[in-house]
Amino acid sequence: MLYLPSTMPAATSLQTKTYQLKHWKSVNQVMRVLFLNLMPLKPQTEADIARTLQQTEVDVQLIPIKIKGQTYKTTHAEHMEACYLDFDEVENDLADALIITGAPVEQIAFEEVRYWPALCHIMDWAQQNVKHTLYICWGAQAGLYHHYGIPKYQLPEKCFGIFQEEVAVPNHPLTNNLEPRFPIPNSRHTEVRKSDILQAASECLTILAESKECGIGIVISNDCKQTFIVGHLEYEAETLHREYHRDLNKNLPIHAPEHYYDANGDILYSWKDAATCFYRNWLLLNQQ
Repeated sequence: MLYLPSTMPAATSLQTKTYQLKHWKSVNQVMRVLFLNLMPLKPQTEADIARTLQQTEVDVQLIPIKIKGQTYKTTHAEHMEACYLDFDEVENDLADALIITGAPVEQIAFEEVRYWPALCHIMDWAQQNVKHTLYICWGAQAGLYHHYGIPKYQLPEKCFGIFQEEVAVPNHPLTNNLEPRFPIPNSRHTEVRKSDILQAASECLTILAESKECGIGIVISNDCKQTFIVGHLEYEAETLHREYHRDLNKNLPIHAPEHYYDANGDILYSWKDAATCFYRNWLLLNQQ
């Protein structure tokens, strides 16, 4: 069963259990997952993460948090106040896990991101105060850079589409029941490289999945406290379609998402089972 703030639109659309945000500690005997949402379309990302967690059928309370004082161009302040707690409101309380999403800042140097110091503080806090942190897309790049000094590199063109990842460690709790090759959506202009991971942190990190087409897919720290997933398993079926037409309408350089449409132009929602399996594994890992 999934618990969401009663004010969050996804609670209604997904018909989840609800709780009063200011009384989040009143929910008992479920896994508490903090959710730092850095994506521009916050209600969409809320729904994506909530739907994916709900499909795992694990009892979870999702607790949205934000960086205090941060302003948002694409989400109303009223929504943020109604649906999110400031990080300092949960900093001294117990939580089981943390999810840090991607953000539309991947072509900016990490140190130039306006909330970088606050994000570093949260990442450091998580190392000491939650069992596990899941870093997604740019969040994964940020975490690998902050904790291990692993840089990101600009791609010659956007990595955009659904790409097959090959499981490198089939007997790991995070890859349990995943197909040997599984699809994952990618939408990014930058990458991290296997050679840097092996050189900088081979004693600390393990590559769990990688792709011949789009490189590193999933990395986990050897103490099982951090998972870095470069793609977007949480995406709903239509997300890449919307992103594609958004960029077309802005006259930005973009190609149709690869391996996404069938011969008739219909969307192939090929990663749903992999998303459910991965997130269930991740939640169960937090219970160990």
